[in-house]
Amino acid sequence: MDRHGGVATFTLPGTPAVSALLHPHLAAVAAVWAHWGGQDGFHAGAFLAGGGVWGVLGDKGSGKSSTLAALARRGVAIVSDDVLVLDGRSALAGPRSIDLRTDAADQLGIGEPLGVVGERERWRIGLEPIEPELPFRGWITLRWSDEPVIRPLEGAGRLRQLLANRALLIPPRAPSAVFDLAGLPFFEFGRPRHWDAIDTALEQLLDAISD
Repeated sequence: MDRHGGVATFTLPGTPAVSALLHPHLAAVAAVWAHWGGQDGFHAGAFLAGGGVWGVLGDKGSGKSSTLAALARRGVAIVSDDVLVLDGRSALAGPRSIDLRTDAADQLGIGEPLGVVGERERWRIGLEPIEPELPFRGWITLRWSDEPVIRPLEGAGRLRQLLANRALLIPPRAPSAVFDLAGLPFFEFGRPRHWDAIDTALEQLLDAISD
C-alpha cells in the first residue's frame, strides 16, 4: 500500500475476479487506510435503526453476516458487512453487499452464487445505496442462545469486545477514542441457531434499540 500515492497493489497467483477484490481483499485496505487517517476500524458489520448506526460484533461463526442479511430482507438499511470504519462518532458506509455462506443463503432464500472466493464458497447480496456518513449510536455483540435475549453489556466487557474486534490488532492511535466508543449504548444479543426463530429475535432486537 502506497500511502502518499493513494494506491493499493495486490500480488496474487492469478487475476482475481472483481467480486474477490470487493471482498475480502479490500477489507484489509480499508482497515489500514482508516488507521493512517486517524479513524477507527473494526471487524464488524453495521445497520441503521433507531436514529443511528449500530455496530455488530461477534466471533467468527457467530452469525454476523446472516443477521445483517436477515435485517436487509426486512428492509433495514445496512451500512457495512465486514469492516466498520468510524470517524469519531460518524460511521462510514462500506461496499454495498453482504457475503453469505451457502447454508445461510439457502435458508434466507437470497443471494447470488459467486463460487469459491477467498477461502470459501460465497453468496452475495446487493444492497441499496446509503448516505456515505451517518451518526453512530452504539454496539451489539452476538452470541448463540436457546431463546432470544437482549441485555445491556456492562463494565470491562465492553472494552474487551472492542479491542478484540479492532480491524488491525495494534494499539489504537487514540486510546481515549476507544473508551469514548465503549461508553455508547452496548447490548448483547443472543439468538437461537434455528432459522425459524430469526425474525422473532430480530423484532425484539429492533424494539430494544429503538427505545
